[in-house]
Amino acid sequence: MGQPQYLMEHAEEARRLELKTEGGPVFRQALWAGIKPGMRVADMGCGSGKTSYFLHHLVQPAGEVVGVDASRSRIKHAQESYGAPGLNFACRDLAASLGELGTFDFIWVRFVLEYHRKKSPEIVGRLTKLLNDDGILFLADLDNNCLNHHPLPDRLDKALKKLMLVMEKERDFDPYAGRKLYGYLYDLGFQDIKVEMEAHHLIYGPLNETDRYNWSQKLTVAAQRSGYRFPEYPSGYREFQQEFLSFFSDPRRFTYTPIICCRGRKPARQLKPRS
Repeated sequence: MGQPQYLMEHAEEARRLELKTEGGPVFRQALWAGIKPGMRVADMGCGSGKTSYFLHHLVQPAGEVVGVDASRSRIKHAQESYGAPGLNFACRDLAASLGELGTFDFIWVRFVLEYHRKKSPEIVGRLTKLLNDDGILFLADLDNNCLNHHPLPDRLDKALKKLMLVMEKERDFDPYAGRKLYGYLYDLGFQDIKVEMEAHHLIYGPLNETDRYNWSQKLTVAAQRSGYRFPEYPSGYREFQQEFLSFFSDPRRFTYTPIICCRGRKPARQLKPRS
């Protein structure tokens, strides 16, 4: 089998993930979810390994973190950058069997399900089987992803909306993944479910270099891989790219994206999905 086709796959993806991953939100969200020292933790879709590194700090002493990602190059980067006693990495497809990884007290899944629109319920069900009794499953994703900008020119607004529709249908991307997370946990019978929402992107005024790089890479990689022809623009993608970057660089621009975090506890009995 070939490696899964990740929408943001490109040579600099590990760098993009490194730049946009900050310790503060990881610590805050993981502590809110209930991570504790001594736990065995899985970071599913670990990317560059930076989040796994932060989670590893939170489970010391005696805790263990296993970062899991489908990209061999990013797993290699993670091992070389962050590998340490109690912090290991494994190259696995989340849509395949993961039983050989063992079981966990806490499973972290952040910014992953948005790339698996059709298979998200199946993936969450599979991960649930890896949880120990009373284990915690943490799901976090963006909602209305890439769609909240003001004031957008009409042509750019129409192009972005059509682009996201194409990515949903053709690239299995889900710009509304966040709002579905609570339902996954509820349907699987999780207990002590908690939900939190906050701004992940909140961009106004002068554009900092991290946001400039992150969004230009998202635009360059995802938009081109989508297959959308950008009929709104006589010159196609390049004209769209130019207009978006000009808009995004304007300090009057206002952009936001909410992140929705859900956590639930697997009861000490066999889960029975709710009808």
